[in-house]
Amino acid sequence: MPAPVPDVITRYFEADARRDTDAIVALFTEDAVVIDEGEDWHGISKIRAWREGPAARYEYTTELYDTDRRDDDEYLVTGRLEGNFPGGNAALRWRFTLAGDRIRHLHIAP
Repeated sequence: MPAPVPDVITRYFEADARRDTDAIVALFTEDAVVIDEGEDWHGISKIRAWREGPAARYEYTTELYDTDRRDDDEYLVTGRLEGNFPGGNAALRWRFTLAGDRIRHLHIAP
């Protein structure tokens, strides 16, 4: 992680690198929302479906470049994915909103 962030964000990227769906889902609040590839995933069961479906479709590695604390509970992480998806690489931003030690909202976008 390029700059210090709350442990839950570090654990998110570590679990993502291992493709550990259970560990990732455990990081979210019950009413969390994930926005990825233009789709909204509301609640734990939908977030699990996202991780087991669209998020598992390709193999990739993640290189993180920067983090920016936007507010007491909001962080922006920037980086790049490289993998076997169309185009082979993508610059992305992960915007995390936290609720204590859990993720309440995650928006992933270019």
